[in-house]
Amino acid sequence: MKLYKNLSFAVVELLQQIFEGQRYADKAIEKAFKLNSRWGSRDRKFIAETTYDIVRWYRLLREVSSADEKDYWKLLGCWLVWKNIDLPAWDEFQHLDRKLIQQNFNRRHSLAIQQSVPDWLNALGSEELPQRWAAEISSLNTEAAVVLRVNHLKTNREALQSQLKEAGIETVIDERFPDALILGQRTNVFNTQLFKDGHFEVQDAGSQLIAPYLKIESGMRVIDACAGAGGKTLHLASLLKNKGRIIALDTEDWKLNELKKRAKRAGATNIETRVIESSKTIKRLHESADRLLLDVPCSGVGVLKRNPDAKWKLNPEYMDKVKMVQQKILSEYSSMLKPGGLMVYATCSILPSENEDQVSQWLSQQAGHFELVKENHCWPSEGFDGFYMALIKKK
Repeated sequence: MKLYKNLSFAVVELLQQIFEGQRYADKAIEKAFKLNSRWGSRDRKFIAETTYDIVRWYRLLREVSSADEKDYWKLLGCWLVWKNIDLPAWDEFQHLDRKLIQQNFNRRHSLAIQQSVPDWLNALGSEELPQRWAAEISSLNTEAAVVLRVNHLKTNREALQSQLKEAGIETVIDERFPDALILGQRTNVFNTQLFKDGHFEVQDAGSQLIAPYLKIESGMRVIDACAGAGGKTLHLASLLKNKGRIIALDTEDWKLNELKKRAKRAGATNIETRVIESSKTIKRLHESADRLLLDVPCSGVGVLKRNPDAKWKLNPEYMDKVKMVQQKILSEYSSMLKPGGLMVYATCSILPSENEDQVSQWLSQQAGHFELVKENHCWPSEGFDGFYMALIKKK
């Protein structure tokens, strides 16, 4: 593999933005690609994959290379040694000892270093998931699969799979996920006419379990109370076949504007968006929903495969704060559910303190007005992102 210095400089600059500028990796890479339109697909692939991999293994790479916190060239060189790529005779790599680095990789390391996570997060995961943490954090350090969700407003899975194949994109089916097509090889599906025509969305397989968990039926009034840019909202619309009504709520107007664009592309005509401006927005919808989705803010520990920089941005203080937000949403937003209605509390975390513990704590305060029907975990070790969902009934 031949290395090009301009692309290596791009990786180093992105690492600086992510670790010092606190930029999100996906946003930083996306902007770099827009500013450098001459980069070809191979260039972009190298930059994105190398940057993500160094971010993912940041702590381990620092340990084996003895790199200073901001020595991104040393981290890049260490990563190249790890991947058995020859180091060019560049000044930036002059002081790297390839043999010593290889020896350091072969040493025994603690789980936190070996799996490249902060000590506090490793301690938390080990405490909350003593039987699962080692396997789950190992899975979270693998690259995420690219999964498509079929839009049943415009097509079906078999037809879409056939059309993608004609376009040179091979996909496979996993029967656990009835609306999913999994890419056999990473490719930019956003440039395809099928995407532009709204035949599919990109959505992780685990995430695709949440909308069906609501047990929605034709004609129902459904509220997606933390809709964001609307991935699950659009799945709900697809399942309802545009019958019934979906109210998508969020505190961020720009996210709902993005949802409107996506809904138009998908042909979803039964979605109404409302910005949560104050508690009055929630009160106006008191006991109006047949189904209620609370896809609450969380740590995102379940989606570290695709957001590896999150583990370096998280901290215990944020964890405490987000758990308070989760309880607040459960307490206030559940008032929108009709008696006899069903709601789903969901997170993209695998930690019990954000999941079943939160549901249990909230239910204990409800004087028997709500009951847990069932709950489900999608574990990273099962192949996709990590999610939790609880189906709750209002008596």
